Amino acid sequence: MSLVSLVLLAIALSVDACVVSFAHGLVLEGKKFKNALLLALFTGFFQAFMPLIGYYITQSMLKYVEPFGKWLVFAIFMYLGIKFIQESFNEDREVPLCLSLRCLFFIGIATSIDALASGVTLSLTSTNIFKAVFLIGTTTFLFAFVGYWSGCCMKKLSTKVLEVMAGLILVFLSVKSLF
Repeated sequence: MSLVSLVLLAIALSVDACVVSFAHGLVLEGKKFKNALLLALFTGFFQAFMPLIGYYITQSMLKYVEPFGKWLVFAIFMYLGIKFIQESFNEDREVPLCLSLRCLFFIGIATSIDALASGVTLSLTSTNIFKAVFLIGTTTFLFAFVGYWSGCCMKKLSTKVLEVMAGLILVFLSVKSLF
């Protein structure tokens, strides 16, 4: 996977963390730096860790899935892209608004499930996993940190546009994987 594709993937994956952090920034008062840092650390860590799991699971089964690799990459990215777009129109979603260690742990996992699937595609495209993990984790850290501060500053902005854009990036990457 090219560097441009990795950057686009990192941005798309980090949108969930950004949106959750933004929502917390809208509601929580006080301790802005600490809250932003905690959300960024937990989401960034899990976004970096989950692709490793997907990557190494796939590596152990590579000889069985390699003949279908390009189609699996296409299917996973297309599914994630469509899922992001659909979820952006779901008005009933609730974001847990607490920052205890337990909540942060679950926020980290919930915002990084998609990154687990991306680890499969990283394996199938023979991407340097350490470069990808660093880029995904760092991008998510930055997006979550900025997301929280943005939420503090803009108390009524919709996140739907960000989610649709992330979905479109993933759909683009899915189609690009076929060529």
